[in-house]
Amino acid sequence: MRKFISGTLAAFMVVSVSMTDIDKASAESTDDLDQKIENKREEQKEIDKNKSEIQNDKQQTEEKIDKNLEKQDNVTSEINTIDNKLADTREQIQTKESEIADTNEQLDALNNQINELNAQIEQLKEEIKELKQRIKEREKLLKERLRAIQSNGGNAKYIEVIFGAKSFGDLISRSSAVNTIMDSDKNIMETHKREKQEVEDKQAEVKAKKKDVEQKKAEVEQKKASLKDQKNELESLQSELDDQMAEKEELLSELETEESELEEYQVSLEEEQKVLRQQEAANQNAIEAAKQEKEKLEQLARERERKKKEREQQAAQSSSSSSSSSSQSSSSSNSSSGSTASTSSSGNGTFVHPISAPVTSGYGHRWGKLHAGIDYGVSIGTPVGSAAAGSVSYAGTMSGYGNVVLVRHYINGSYYTTLYAHLNSISVSVGQSVSKSQSIGLSGNTGRSTGPHLHFEIHRGNWNNAKSNSVNPLSYLN
Repeated sequence: MRKFISGTLAAFMVVSVSMTDIDKASAESTDDLDQKIENKREEQKEIDKNKSEIQNDKQQTEEKIDKNLEKQDNVTSEINTIDNKLADTREQIQTKESEIADTNEQLDALNNQINELNAQIEQLKEEIKELKQRIKEREKLLKERLRAIQSNGGNAKYIEVIFGAKSFGDLISRSSAVNTIMDSDKNIMETHKREKQEVEDKQAEVKAKKKDVEQKKAEVEQKKASLKDQKNELESLQSELDDQMAEKEELLSELETEESELEEYQVSLEEEQKVLRQQEAANQNAIEAAKQEKEKLEQLARERERKKKEREQQAAQSSSSSSSSSSQSSSSSNSSSGSTASTSSSGNGTFVHPISAPVTSGYGHRWGKLHAGIDYGVSIGTPVGSAAAGSVSYAGTMSGYGNVVLVRHYINGSYYTTLYAHLNSISVSVGQSVSKSQSIGLSGNTGRSTGPHLHFEIHRGNWNNAKSNSVNPLSYLN
């Protein structure tokens, strides 16, 4: 009987020791879950902070976009005004060019008139020359006649002619001849006088015409010079307006570029918000799962405690064992407890390469922008593994990245996020836990990609599109 009781007590002590170890393990698991919940809550605070910052950035970006659009409207209005001015200027230039053309035609007509007048002047000069020659010859003749009359006694010669008549008929004939001679002298004098006056008149006419032509020519030249100045002024104005137009178009182009960049940034902020929402949902699911697991462990612990008390009561009622047996059992219990103690270890803070392929592009600035990760040259369809154990915080498409997966890691008390971009397909979902090197998808060529490759990034903390917390992956990879 003693032997049976001793065996029963021994078995009870062994069971008690086992239950103690289980309770200890349960307590450790509960503590781990509490720590996990606390970590997730801290992570949630970080997510909330990022959400607030992104929301502020988004509001500021939207305000900038509104101001940009307002500027574009103002610039567009100014450009329309300038276009109207340019149209008016071009019309004025055409009008002035037409006036200049008319003036040139007038000049041509005047030049023709001047040529014709010059020809008339030359003709008049020839006529004047001939008149002067006749006048000169006539003056010579008249001088000789006057000299002859003077030398013969003036009009006595005419009397002798008359009184030398032999008959009345001869007298009449002689008188008629004398009258004819006197009339001829008179006509010669009148012709001489008339032609001299004609020469003077023609010379005056030539002078007047030449003066009139010169005045008109000077007037036309002045008008032509004035029109030329006006045309130069209008062309200068057009050039000025063209320069202003080019400046406004350049400004508009800059505003459109700024708007495009702002809208692209707004899209990236919206995508970042989407990532945080998925990460927040995964976080909350993890907290709820940890709470449920903790509740199950606590319930199991309570159940074990109840059963333990029942066994202790049964043992107390049936126990009359010796102190030596109890001592032996206690010794065995201590021995067993020592043999089942264990320690936990944490990761070493490094990552493994997500794919076995050569690195074709490193981390750093290129083409004026930060290349926030490294590229692996690999063909489409190659499996891509998680660089460390963690949970998927985003799985889907993203501008530029194409199909992308973000994995959240907690290593040596620090949070990291790894990014895998341009995937051909995705094999994980948000909130899913993944182990180191576990496949998350297949490499591809989606998004803005110049060829099949894997783009890989490491961020300290949460991923953000500004890449402000990105690090060089090569410094963290084994």
